[in-house]
Amino acid sequence: MSKKQLKGIIISDKMNKTVVVNVGRTKKDPKYKRRYTLYKKYKAHDETEEFKMGDNVIIEECKPLSKDKRWKVIKKIKGNKKEEVEKIEEPKEEKEEAKEEENKEEIKKETKEELDVEIEEGEATEVEIEK
Repeated sequence: MSKKQLKGIIISDKMNKTVVVNVGRTKKDPKYKRRYTLYKKYKAHDETEEFKMGDNVIIEECKPLSKDKRWKVIKKIKGNKKEEVEKIEEPKEEKEEAKEEENKEEIKKETKEELDVEIEEGEATEVEIEK
């Protein structure tokens, strides 16, 4: 007989070698035909403590390891939205900062050139020259 496997999200990793996994299952109301999600928390064994809060994981049924632990974490599922969003946003911020710096440098060059032209023509005042 094969062991049950469930997919869920780790909601706590504060215990030693143990994570709490929130597993959701969809159920249909017999009378109103409306679908709703039921959630259950499972304590699962994580020997290496490599899984962190927010990871999507697969847990598998195993022999009882303690009073509450009867599951172990098998592997991490790709597709953690939080990490993907963070990875996408970081390079954009760096590019925006670089563009802002380039724009500031261009503005400084332009104002310096304008002042040089005004000084040659004699139109600039003493306050503008000091800047």
